[in-house]
Amino acid sequence: MGPKNIIFISTCNQGKLREIKDLLQGEGYLIYSFTDFPHLSAIDEAAETLEHNAQKKALEGAQLTGYLTLADDSSLEIEALGGRPGVESARFLGAEATEEDRNAKILELMSRCEGEERKARFRCVIAIARPDAVLHVVKGECQGLIAERPRGTKGFGYDPIFYLPLYGKTLAELEPALKNQISHRGMAMERAKAFLREMAEQGPHKGGTDCAAA
Repeated sequence: MGPKNIIFISTCNQGKLREIKDLLQGEGYLIYSFTDFPHLSAIDEAAETLEHNAQKKALEGAQLTGYLTLADDSSLEIEALGGRPGVESARFLGAEATEEDRNAKILELMSRCEGEERKARFRCVIAIARPDAVLHVVKGECQGLIAERPRGTKGFGYDPIFYLPLYGKTLAELEPALKNQISHRGMAMERAKAFLREMAEQGPHKGGTDCAAA
């Protein structure tokens, strides 16, 4: 299998990596991550937008490894909290906080909100890069409500407190196959896969910055 069949996933988040691997299943890629390069350090995500973080992680990952690289940055945005935690979702409450700590704090902040006041959305931005350029940027979004308590064990991050009225369940209660169809990351990955297929058909020299809206 030659290098054109390899894709590096620029993340240290094992839950996110697992989902991306599932979503890329059947696409013909040998998938590498930071687990396969233990000498490499995680890439800083201090940019002010998801778009900048995703592109930074993709481009630097490609430069570090020499492989086509895919990177995702995602956020939970809650209307009643002015869009927080937003781009700080992964760093909300600091590096030492656990997922349970973050979820508990969100529920505390939302304790006086009811019904539509609990509206929230997940957003995902995915960037694809090679060492010399960001090739493509895509987005996905999922609308829901903040649950009144954590429910479910099948997800990660904020999934246990993100409630989907249409299904009567949180993201963490959904079977992975269904979650991957309707989630923010699933939607973004469908667009990313379409680009990867087009790139494979047109050959390894296809490139240039190409931003696609959700």
